[in-house]
Amino acid sequence: MIDTKVRNIPFSPPDVTGAEINEVIAALKSGWITTGPRTKEFERRIAEYIGLNKAVCLNSATSAMELTLRILGVGPGDEVITSAYTYTASASVIDHVGAKIVLVDTAPDSFEMDYAKLEDAITEKTKVIIPVDLAGKMCDYDAIYSVVKSKRELFKPNNELQKLFNRVIVMADAAHAFGAMRNGQTCGEVADFTCFSFHAVKNLTTAEGGAVVWRGDRGLDNEWLYNQYMLYSLHGQSKDALAKSQKGSWEYDIVYPAYKCNMPDIMASIGLMQLNRYEGLLERRREIIEMYNNELLHLGVQSLQHYGKGFASSGHLYLARIPGIGEEERNEIIMKMAEEGVACNVHYKPLPMFTAYRSLGLDIKDFPNAYNQYVNEITLPLHTLLSNEDIKYVVERLQKAIKYLL
Repeated sequence: MIDTKVRNIPFSPPDVTGAEINEVIAALKSGWITTGPRTKEFERRIAEYIGLNKAVCLNSATSAMELTLRILGVGPGDEVITSAYTYTASASVIDHVGAKIVLVDTAPDSFEMDYAKLEDAITEKTKVIIPVDLAGKMCDYDAIYSVVKSKRELFKPNNELQKLFNRVIVMADAAHAFGAMRNGQTCGEVADFTCFSFHAVKNLTTAEGGAVVWRGDRGLDNEWLYNQYMLYSLHGQSKDALAKSQKGSWEYDIVYPAYKCNMPDIMASIGLMQLNRYEGLLERRREIIEMYNNELLHLGVQSLQHYGKGFASSGHLYLARIPGIGEEERNEIIMKMAEEGVACNVHYKPLPMFTAYRSLGLDIKDFPNAYNQYVNEITLPLHTLLSNEDIKYVVERLQKAIKYLL
């Protein structure tokens, strides 16, 4: 029986319980609300969850990516490669450090970069590749490292840290992918550096926030690198506020005129409680995705494959593609869904379609596969506050909207 009552189904509200609220209250009552013991504990728990020695919490994944580029010494005269099919943050950080943005088209009928074109894009100026784990599914890092290895002779290191790698460095934009797996490895164990987002719409949220981790087998000095992130995120100050608060420990140095992008304890307190129940959140997302798949794929709707042999996504977004339609029809479907109370989205409009990137000389005509992925893509609501009845309602309304148009 079709549900005739219009429901209000938001796109991605945060799943916050009394546990998070109580921990925020406890942080407020503790007298310490900026970066302090809860942030340090959250860093420890993130590293433990992934299976690494260190993690750094910051105010966003964007900050995590930008600080990583800066610590690596990437700047003017360098090139950094990322996907044309991503959110602006993957590319804007390249511009922030003064390097050249190099975009690569997706493979045909894929949300991932075309790895053959990635190989062609690497030059002597290339320092970093930023793959995008879109919707929570990890990229084919075996293919990426194979490309990097094949171009090793072109790499020209600018400093000692780059010499340690002696090849193009892989920094994953894993804003969507905390908790994803591929070939027995957790997201964070595979790329040289991995940057996560804990924004309000992410699977695990701290309202605003992010983190960066790095592999433990690259010969990096973990303590030195961790301290670099601390310096870069706190004005280049040699002591954070917690260290300065100790009796007689007021004095500090400014060793670099740096930035301000630390995570406060109030945000970390939310993340700690989210992490306690994260496996259950991931499992519920998988159930929702499987429900969508069971109802939609046999109708011809196409979707990103989140689970399969050797991989499991974090299940962050349900990317649906409606074959045979264009932008106008896709947008009309989204409007029809909104009239029925269902908030949908599009992930993503390719970067060359935006004014900022067109002004850099990028043209969407050079990225036909990314454009083809975009024109018929609709992102359906996917969050852990959805009931099974909500999923059924979304599916029925989508079928109705498609039938109305076609």
